[in-house]
Amino acid sequence: MAEEKKTLEDLAEVTATGSEAPAAEAAAPVEPKIDAQGRAYGTGRRKNAIARVWVKPGSGKISVNGRDVAEYFARPVLQMILNQVFEVTEREGQFDVVATVTGGGLSGQAGAVRHGLSRALNNFEPTLRPALKAAGFLTRDSRVVERKKYGKAKARRSFQFSKR
Repeated sequence: MAEEKKTLEDLAEVTATGSEAPAAEAAAPVEPKIDAQGRAYGTGRRKNAIARVWVKPGSGKISVNGRDVAEYFARPVLQMILNQVFEVTEREGQFDVVATVTGGGLSGQAGAVRHGLSRALNNFEPTLRPALKAAGFLTRDSRVVERKKYGKAKARRSFQFSKR
């Protein structure tokens, strides 16, 4: 083990010279994770929905489960959820997205695709991480439906009380 440092002056010398600080090498730039087809992958989850998302440079075409995004997510709010990622990163129309999503309802699936899309973009362009992180798109929303308890009508709802 290296010699012990007893005073603040000893610590100042170590930090100034950097002789015992290999952590400076760890700040190397993160490399993109791209497969042989030029795609980046990300898994997204929301409620009970799980989305597998692939991103590659292209014209901005988004397909979900083999269908166009406007056909699969008919409500404009759900389409807006997906496009938020491109608006925050200022990459509208630059990437083609292919997503397969299972489980949950449409709202959960849209959130899962957004989460997976954010992770895939982060893998494709690591420089986008601060913008995605600040917008909260890289964080998995852990809220799920609460389970039903015995002796209750629903998760918390009690049966109607009657005195007689």
